[in-house]
Order: sequence, then C-alpha cells, then structure tokens
Amino acid sequence: MMKLKKNIVAFIFAISLTSVASGQYKEPEKKDKVEVFRPEVAFDSLQAKKMLAKGTATIKGIAFTKPKNNLGFKSGQRIYANKIKVILFPVTPYFEAWYQLRKDKESLRKRRYVYLSDQAYRYRLEAVTNSDGEFTFPEMKPGKYFLQGFLGYTHYGTYNQYTGSGYNGYGGRTDYYQQKDYSVDHEDRIEEFVEVKENGEIVKVRLH
Repeated sequence: MMKLKKNIVAFIFAISLTSVASGQYKEPEKKDKVEVFRPEVAFDSLQAKKMLAKGTATIKGIAFTKPKNNLGFKSGQRIYANKIKVILFPVTPYFEAWYQLRKDKESLRKRRYVYLSDQAYRYRLEAVTNSDGEFTFPEMKPGKYFLQGFLGYTHYGTYNQYTGSGYNGYGGRTDYYQQKDYSVDHEDRIEEFVEVKENGEIVKVRLH
C-alpha cells in the first residue's frame, strides 16, 4: 500500500513538471535579447563564383594582435597568429550590405547578430598561418576582398592577495599580502579589406 502511494505521488509530481501552469495573473516573457538582422540585398552566387576564379595575383599577409591594457586599448608586443584559419570573402554588394549592417548594429548595443547566409559563407577561400602569423592566398583575380580570423591568446599577470593582518603590542597594525598569478583568455576578431588592382601583383596586408 505504501509503495502504491509513493508511485501515485511520483506520477502526480511528474505531471506537474510537464503541464503548463495557469493562473489569474501571468507574467509576460521578456523579449529575446538576441536580435537577428539580415541584409536586404540579394546574394548573387554567380558573381561571387566569378570573383573567386583563378587569377595571377597573390595576397600575402601577416596576422597578429596586441594585448589589451586595463583601459581596453591594444598595446605592447605583437601576438602572432599561430596556426589559425584566415577566411577570404569576395566583397559583393550583398557582402557590403552585410558588413555595413553589422557595423551599424554593433554601434548601437551588444547582442545584435547580423546574419550572413549559408550560401554566401560557402563562397570563400581559407588559408592557415604559420607560427609567425604569415599566410598566402595565391592565384587571385583583381577585385576587393575581406579577410577575417579569430586569434585566441592568454594574458598572464600577478596581483597581491590580502592574507590577513597582525597587531603589535602598541596597537599598530600590519597587513600581509601574497603575490598570486592569474590568467585571462581572450579571442580577438581580426579583419581587413584588401584590393587586388591588377593581375600579377603581390598585395601585402597586415591582418590585426
């Protein structure tokens, strides 16, 4: 009998978890803070494919970032992109609209995402940097391109941690501190526009 009662209670509890609560006063859901925007310009896959056809120019670059100081500004020695992927997109009218929309929305507030269509993302080239951050896109045609990468690094530092206080016989107080190490992980989005003006040229770019 006791076992039967336990099973009935468990069954009722399970129903209460899966059923929708009702009442005289229902609190409305908050608006989703992540807003998605899409470019209004149509993506032209034929144009993108034509821009990525083989040419005789070369894009050679070096990818790096600099650590941020306490004020949020980049300073100090370069951190070179070691074995990261650099993506190249052809700058079509669709891409220009996407970039401008992203730029405008990011200037307003955070948690706004500007969607790049899956079809547009497929039309890209990829290169991998060496340990010095160097990368190359060979056989490029004249045109305008957008380079992007994500560079992760760890910032190390020390701080003084309060460990306690001591008092002498005259009422004087001494605070004690111990030096501690800390580390903070970062990921910087590095990107740059680059233009190939004629066949056969070598365009150099700094991606940071």
